[in-house]
Amino acid sequence: MNNHKMEEGSGESAVSAGGFSKISKTTKILILVLVVTIIALGTAMYFMSKRLDELKTNPQKVGQEELESTLEMVGKIMVLPVNEQPTLATVTDLAPLKDQPFFANAKIGDKVLLYTASRKAILYDPVANKIVEVAPINLE
Repeated sequence: MNNHKMEEGSGESAVSAGGFSKISKTTKILILVLVVTIIALGTAMYFMSKRLDELKTNPQKVGQEELESTLEMVGKIMVLPVNEQPTLATVTDLAPLKDQPFFANAKIGDKVLLYTASRKAILYDPVANKIVEVAPINLE
């Protein structure tokens, strides 16, 4: 009878010891996940801050990079006018554009390439990587 009680006692201590090790392992995993998350957020914040500083100090460079990137993508889809640097605009508000047929299928974030010498406007959706509209422009 006493032997039976001792076995129960040792069984309980084994369960208790197992419970502590599980908590300890779980805590270690949570701490590891927390540390990795903090490092990832810190790295992201650093690069975002660096890019924001670059935008503040040299907005023309950032704008030029965006133009070059857009021209590269659109140039893969259609033939672009040569020997002409277009003006790039981004659709940020659809309300003032609603009555213009060129912008009928435009969405926020779409890009507009304006070629004044070639008298051509190109509406490009960078998310879908598609030309939405091409139209002649009248500068008179």
